[in-house]
Amino acid sequence: MLNNAAGFQKIYIAAGFTDLRRGIDGLASIVKFNFQLNPYEKDILFLFCGRRNDRIKGLVWEGDGFLLLYKRLELGGFSWPRTKEEALEITPEQYQALMQGLEIVSKHPIQEVQPQDLL
Repeated sequence: MLNNAAGFQKIYIAAGFTDLRRGIDGLASIVKFNFQLNPYEKDILFLFCGRRNDRIKGLVWEGDGFLLLYKRLELGGFSWPRTKEEALEITPEQYQALMQGLEIVSKHPIQEVQPQDLL
């Protein structure tokens, strides 16, 4: 289920570290109070990663209750953005890259330069 993004309208990742000892209620409160997002929106996947980058938790509201997902990799780890304490909406392509262990947030993104900046 976590290897593809089929069936999700949006996907958010909680950048930084999350205490994965939290259960459904604790993760839903992070979504609501820290990120000002509604955890009760259907088909929205919220992903969380702890200090160890080989395991993640996912939270999805299915209309009649929450689904809590947990994935632990046997080899390798997720390239999780650790610098900001915010929820980042990612594309299905970025989600696929994350599930393959690739970096989804560039450390040094290419920025547009204005001609007056060059002179």
